[in-house]
Amino acid sequence: MGDGLVAVRKNNEILIGAGQIVPFILVTSLFALWGFANDLTNPLVKVFKEVLQISNTQSSFIQVSFYLGYFTMALPAALFVRRHGYKPGIAAGLLLYSLGAFMTYPATVTTNFWFFVAALYVLTFGLAFLETSANPYILSLGPTSTATRRLNLAQAFNPIGSLFGMFVAASFVMSQLTLLEKSAAEKMNMLTADPTLFQSLQAADLAVVRLPYLAVGAVTMLMFLVFVASRLPEPKDESAVVTGLAESIKILARNKQYREGVLAQAFYVGAQISCWTYIIHYGVDVLGLSGTQSQHYNILAMVLFLAARFGCLWLMRIYDPAYLLQFFSSLAAVLVIGAMLFDSMLGLYCLIAVSGCMSLMFPTIYGLSLSAVGSQTQIASAGMVMAIAGGALMPLLQAVLIDTDPFPDLFHTVQFSFVLPLACFSVVAWYASRRIFS
Repeated sequence: MGDGLVAVRKNNEILIGAGQIVPFILVTSLFALWGFANDLTNPLVKVFKEVLQISNTQSSFIQVSFYLGYFTMALPAALFVRRHGYKPGIAAGLLLYSLGAFMTYPATVTTNFWFFVAALYVLTFGLAFLETSANPYILSLGPTSTATRRLNLAQAFNPIGSLFGMFVAASFVMSQLTLLEKSAAEKMNMLTADPTLFQSLQAADLAVVRLPYLAVGAVTMLMFLVFVASRLPEPKDESAVVTGLAESIKILARNKQYREGVLAQAFYVGAQISCWTYIIHYGVDVLGLSGTQSQHYNILAMVLFLAARFGCLWLMRIYDPAYLLQFFSSLAAVLVIGAMLFDSMLGLYCLIAVSGCMSLMFPTIYGLSLSAVGSQTQIASAGMVMAIAGGALMPLLQAVLIDTDPFPDLFHTVQFSFVLPLACFSVVAWYASRRIFS
């Protein structure tokens, strides 16, 4: 501080290291960029089901491809970053992100659902590179003692991008679709009476869907140029790697705190994506709201998520992150039970409130887990990003539950399906308790 370098202090602790403000701002901007992609995509599960007349299980492959891309590319991304550095890793991520976004054009022109699935799969290759690079880089920009709080601060900008993605989905996509609000009977009659007209409406609706992806592809290319031209210093303590990949994996596999953190992260992401994907189904199928109305409640959930993230950042100045993680994961489980039991607006409000509880979970699990990995940061980061594949599995399982309707006389099928997020939050609470009492 005295030699003219800039630092941010909280409670006499350095939050962002001296001279690291500009790199922090540049890399934090990426959190909003992938937040936009995440929450533009969530509503499309319902959109594709209605526009293309497919099942909940089939449409859930939008999420499967999106989050499976993280799993596929996380480890290659980590090896790339380990060899070439964080800046090249970020640049590669931005290029892949842009490529996947532009692939939505031929997907929608051909009215091919599986081509669109492939486009999102490639897009998330880019997101895997960005997350594998950005999260550990943020952790390195200051003292270890404030690393979890620093990552929470950077992650607070992720829901800003998410909110924008939700707003675009509600205002410029879902509200403009012709087939989304028509009943199943109306669509069946139209398909039978005039299949050519129906196909033209499908093509027109999918053309609306692709526009925001083409726009974000252009923005991502611009960000690529910004990062190529910028100075992004490599963390000095990670300049040398002394173990090979196999040895790194063995070391991490023996690390109980990290191993359990990967498990908790997988369950948390599964719960998050399930809650945000099927809140629209909850509004439409349980409460009889329109798809656009339900998306507005999804936006409200994200506003709460954003506000709570800043609130939790303040709470971390007072309370240990592990205690906060245990409290909010337990509260989330209680609120999910409320969403399952109350088939009214109260149930929807419980589901919205879950987002406030989720706000600190991803960065806190990430920070607690990577605090114990020593020099294995890049490979450990890949494991945490691979855990995002929980977002591929859990929505698929929830869709299968909805389609099979195992207890029609006891629960509404959509409400019962939230038993899966309930189980996920229980695992997160278990992990937090392990950190408290270890």
